Amino acid sequence: MALAVWQVGSNTGPRRPGNECQLAAFPERDGPGERMNGATLTAALLAVIVTALPAAADRPVLTLTGAVRDAPVVLTRSDLKALAQHELVTSTSVTDGAPLFKGFLMRDLLSEHGATGDTVVALALNDYRMEIPVSDFEDFDVIGALYQDGRALSPRDKGPVWIVYPRDDHAELQDIRYDTRWVWQLSTLHIE
Repeated sequence: MALAVWQVGSNTGPRRPGNECQLAAFPERDGPGERMNGATLTAALLAVIVTALPAAADRPVLTLTGAVRDAPVVLTRSDLKALAQHELVTSTSVTDGAPLFKGFLMRDLLSEHGATGDTVVALALNDYRMEIPVSDFEDFDVIGALYQDGRALSPRDKGPVWIVYPRDDHAELQDIRYDTRWVWQLSTLHIE
């Protein structure tokens, strides 16, 4: 007799190879006359769990909608890391000191996907919504931060993408009007 385990793939996106159900069979016994030991069972269950979850780099983290080529464009962390990466040390209104941020230039992201329009509506995971003039991205080196102080940003610490302005490099950016444009937990950019 065999222990049967269903492997269920991700149901967060369209059906594609790898996210359908599969049946994996594991032997009931480790050897002649032995029962399946805890280590074997743990390894089998861990294998099922690991293969059932898409890799973090392959999960969608940002969607571009509106006036962009081939909209909607769904981007993974790997897609965003493939853009030229830039570093920025700057103070923020919500952190101590001046953290080191690393990510892509927002203007590079828009250019890469043929965005046309004057305004970007940034939407966050918590439904925060902010209209940002595209001219901000042209006039300043605004980045979509993926890292802070060398650590990958997650939703717990304002990630996976945080719009960061070079506030210490430009006195005019040290203003509440710009502070509200620092959208963290960014999930969607709608270009109008």
